[in-house]
Amino acid sequence: MTDLAERLTNTEREEHWPNVRPKDAASLVLLDRSGKVPRVLMGLRHPGHRFMPNVFVFPGGRVELADKSMPVHGVLDTDSERRLGQHVSRPSLTRGRALAAAAIRETYEETGLLLGTTEAGAPEIPAESWKPFEEKGVFPDLEALTFVFRAITPPRRPKRFDTRFFAADVNAICAKVDGLVGPSSELVETRWLTFAETEKAELPAITRVILEELRTRLDAGFRRELPVPFYSMHRGRFVRVALD
Repeated sequence: MTDLAERLTNTEREEHWPNVRPKDAASLVLLDRSGKVPRVLMGLRHPGHRFMPNVFVFPGGRVELADKSMPVHGVLDTDSERRLGQHVSRPSLTRGRALAAAAIRETYEETGLLLGTTEAGAPEIPAESWKPFEEKGVFPDLEALTFVFRAITPPRRPKRFDTRFFAADVNAICAKVDGLVGPSSELVETRWLTFAETEKAELPAITRVILEELRTRLDAGFRRELPVPFYSMHRGRFVRVALD
């Protein structure tokens, strides 16, 4: 077991909730590498949330049915597509595409940032949750995303997610809607933080692990062929598997 997996195991607490099947979810790590040191966009969750209140996280959430049929620009790279199909019961390109689209949609809903291209006209949306992309004439751009991390919430928790984390460069942002971050929103504020600054922030244990894995990936050149770490709990202990 890796040191990071051991750390996660040591921070876990026993829970007695009924065990439920984890739901597919997606999250997005936005990177700004324009300065001397890279920064990541993080949002502070509302203190009234039942699930992970008052901590900094990456934007993300559950996959919705409409994410499967939302028109997009381009496709995921072949390495990301292949790895998204590993260690799942029913792998399909549609499922991987929906996960990537969900990461883009959730990023908009929580931060007001739209990732994509405006060069292809306005998309025909499948549901109201994608309405802002139609209004701004933005096609979500899957080519801008790279699959970089996966984690499954341990059993016996009030909510369980099988979350795939994607990374994208800040240059992928092509539009913004104000007013989605604030005191009455899911994220009360967002910040661009250096890795050194994240060490001082209030973060869930899994988020710290993601940041350390991400920093290692950046140090190795952030090449798409690098393996993707996958963390899940087995027999009471976290295990790290490399998706090649």
